[in-house]
Amino acid sequence: MRQPSFFPGLTLFTLAFAFASASAETPAKPEPTVRISLWPGKAPVDDGTFEDCSSELQVFLPSKEKANGAAIVLCPGGGYIRHVTDREGYPIATWLNEHGIATIILEYRLPKQRHQVPLLDAQRAIRLTRANATAWNIDPKRIGILGFSAGGHVASTAATHFERGDATASDPVERESSRPDFAWLVYPVVTMGDHTHAGSKTELLGPDPTPELVRLYSNELQVNAETPPTFLAHAVDDKPVPPENSRRFAAAMKANGVGVELLELPSGGHGLNGCKGPLWEQWKAAALEWLAEKEMIPGTAR
Repeated sequence: MRQPSFFPGLTLFTLAFAFASASAETPAKPEPTVRISLWPGKAPVDDGTFEDCSSELQVFLPSKEKANGAAIVLCPGGGYIRHVTDREGYPIATWLNEHGIATIILEYRLPKQRHQVPLLDAQRAIRLTRANATAWNIDPKRIGILGFSAGGHVASTAATHFERGDATASDPVERESSRPDFAWLVYPVVTMGDHTHAGSKTELLGPDPTPELVRLYSNELQVNAETPPTFLAHAVDDKPVPPENSRRFAAAMKANGVGVELLELPSGGHGLNGCKGPLWEQWKAAALEWLAEKEMIPGTAR
């Protein structure tokens, strides 16, 4: 476990969950390099049916001079009722581009108790990124996923529930693997058992899910030797999403012999002081250093 630094003078508070990352200061929204439809008109739902879907991936590509071939599919948080893209999306894409990493923002469909829908969207986003790797100057073996809060549940689900691709699929995108090559989980919802975030659980699984469904989406219980290496960051004073979510995932990774690092931050609550300040910058620096150690990006990247 990486030892955190202590930064005096930080305000300690916990923001309401779905609005944890909101701030009065909203950075200018950058324009994506590419927009691409997530699904070809119709998107699958839990029960084998399809629905109209106009969702697009927003693809932010670094300059050719900075591009290093790595890419991250980014899942903003929001309690499974909204997407906090203004704090956990666009500024992160800009930062990652500065470090040569392509960023694909996924505003996954909100589940409304249709438990497979966010996972299906995340799997599709990873496959689309691989299918467009040449056009986007991306290495198809260095595609990760990043999720914050409830988006961390989307990301940890994608990291533990994936398919290698259907070689016989008529859609070439579906022939690609949906397994991410690495994962970053920042104050993530991981479990659907005790220590979960109740609102996210209800939005995903409904008010009275079966024990089987709770276990299926308690991602610490789904880790195995094939789970990609993962970096996690969590404040020890996070009340809406207790750090036990990240601790359990890290313990499961270690038990399965998979590379993992958990950065526990001394304060900041949920959202790490509104996605700003020294602790916010600390997880970012540590995540890049970890990614360089995994040889997914060059150098120390600090």
